[in-house]
Amino acid sequence: MINNIVILLSAAILASCSVKTDNQPAKDNSQWTNLLDKNLSQWDMYLGYRLKNGYNGQQPVDEKGTPIEPIGYNKNEANVFSVEMVNGEPVLHITGEIYGCVFTKQEFSNYHFTLKYKWGERKWEPRLDKLKDSGILYHSIGECGVDYWRAWMRSQEFQVMEGHAGDYWSGNNTAIDIRAYLPEGDIMNSVADTSQSFLSMGAGTGRMGFCLRSANFESAENEWTTLDLICFEGKSIHMVNGHVVMVLKNSRYMQDSTSIPLISGKIQLQSEAGEVYYKDIRIKRIDKMPEEFASLFIE
Repeated sequence: MINNIVILLSAAILASCSVKTDNQPAKDNSQWTNLLDKNLSQWDMYLGYRLKNGYNGQQPVDEKGTPIEPIGYNKNEANVFSVEMVNGEPVLHITGEIYGCVFTKQEFSNYHFTLKYKWGERKWEPRLDKLKDSGILYHSIGECGVDYWRAWMRSQEFQVMEGHAGDYWSGNNTAIDIRAYLPEGDIMNSVADTSQSFLSMGAGTGRMGFCLRSANFESAENEWTTLDLICFEGKSIHMVNGHVVMVLKNSRYMQDSTSIPLISGKIQLQSEAGEVYYKDIRIKRIDKMPEEFASLFIE
């Protein structure tokens, strides 16, 4: 998804574009709801297809040209999703073999969501020669399988990718405004920077729905990386290991040329051709944007 020019460009600006805070999940666990148990009791799942190199967004067909139906809801083919007990705590294992997701049964709005992740070893077509990939899809609404990859709901994405945790992607006609700049005008990908004004990205904006995180704050290989997503009334914060890497507001989607607020929904965790582990998946409700982040939304 990301070309070498953009990667080199983002590396050159890392030192000046991030915010470090002390906002880690509260020690008072009574405020938090644990979303992961050994039975995945708070999640449903969806599986689409084993996608191959050369996939072009069209529905896959068999050797006779007959359209192949997606695997569908709550059919855990190839055990793509499983929970392993490690040192007495549940760890969600996503093999990535088939494009799809687990998604919360409950919808959420105005919350602080947190988890830890680390990568496994395996990759699958069509990403054998690409970075391992997954993601947190938030404000997820509607049916699964409506996106280009025929795997997910309409949503906003907090990217989970090797070297790119915290990037933003719009999903199925969504848009948002991000504090960012365009290094070489509209022909280049935007880069998050809290010192910049908000730029509109995604559907209906004339600008692609992608933005690079401000810097790479991921943990070393084989170590857990902590991600925090804070959402309040259409505003959101992407954090990696305690660093703010993106500030977003005015979450919305387009329907028949009409812009509609997108401020609540389910949370999806992607299976996207890369093996990944998640743990400590928790959420708590908030009644305002935390004070330490409120000033980031003032221009």
